[in-house]
Amino acid sequence: MRRPSRRCTRDSPSVSRTPSRPPRRLPRLARRTVHAPSHIETGRVPSLRRELGVSRLPPFHWWRTVCFLIPAISVYTIALGTLSIASSLVDRSGRFAHRCARIWSWLILATTGVDVRISGLERVDRQKTYVFAANHQSIYDIPILFSALPFEVRILAKDSLGRFPFLGWHLSRAGHVLVDRRNPGASVFRQVAQLMRAGVSLTVFPEGTRSVDGSLRLFKAGTFKMAIEHGLPVVPVAIHGSRFVMRKGNLMTCPGRVELELFDPIPTTDLSRDDARRLSGQVQQRIAAVVERTKG
Repeated sequence: MRRPSRRCTRDSPSVSRTPSRPPRRLPRLARRTVHAPSHIETGRVPSLRRELGVSRLPPFHWWRTVCFLIPAISVYTIALGTLSIASSLVDRSGRFAHRCARIWSWLILATTGVDVRISGLERVDRQKTYVFAANHQSIYDIPILFSALPFEVRILAKDSLGRFPFLGWHLSRAGHVLVDRRNPGASVFRQVAQLMRAGVSLTVFPEGTRSVDGSLRLFKAGTFKMAIEHGLPVVPVAIHGSRFVMRKGNLMTCPGRVELELFDPIPTTDLSRDDARRLSGQVQQRIAAVVERTKG
């Protein structure tokens, strides 16, 4: 029996089949004149993937993943991670380490074949500091944001990332904020305060984890409490297309286009910590408008 080929396509819904009588044959004239629409005839629904330029061919078979993609990314991570860690001995600001992270991100995206397009940059002032709040669809969201945002940024991420060799060491030494979600503690607020005083922006994923199907999970209010406490404007960032590049729990990686949309910054200077939940809902609503429109 031939094994079905794995393609970089969206999962098609399963169809249950029940025993039934054989279908009646149509009259000859009807057989000549009845035509199903092309997407019904082929069993394919018009897809957002074509709009995003995601390949329908299997670009990374297991041998390409094992023999090319994984070794290449490992080399990038070891080389630039070592350079980043070494630079932290003399550059406490983490700015050189951030340059290493941007180069690392660009190499990964170029090797995988991911084209990132960003809109809305005219809405933000590159001389100011922001909290960029984005939806989370794929592990590729981190290099996508590093490469696309022309800001000195650090990420607020779960502490489990710190256990990865080189990547985790870079995150710890370069000033990124690793959070134990079970016990975030006051140390996180102190770290964020130091970044804000240094004029460094923060990138956060308020959902706390990646989405499996592209739907938004409830945004957590803790991130927005920090933004309010430090008076930082929040920029909603909608990411779509990254889950088609690499899905959660799947090593298959597909080339394609990922689009980022930046919204107008939401000021927080007149808000109190009690407004954090309302602010998180406002940010989620703006991102959801794009996610629902482009979901597919």
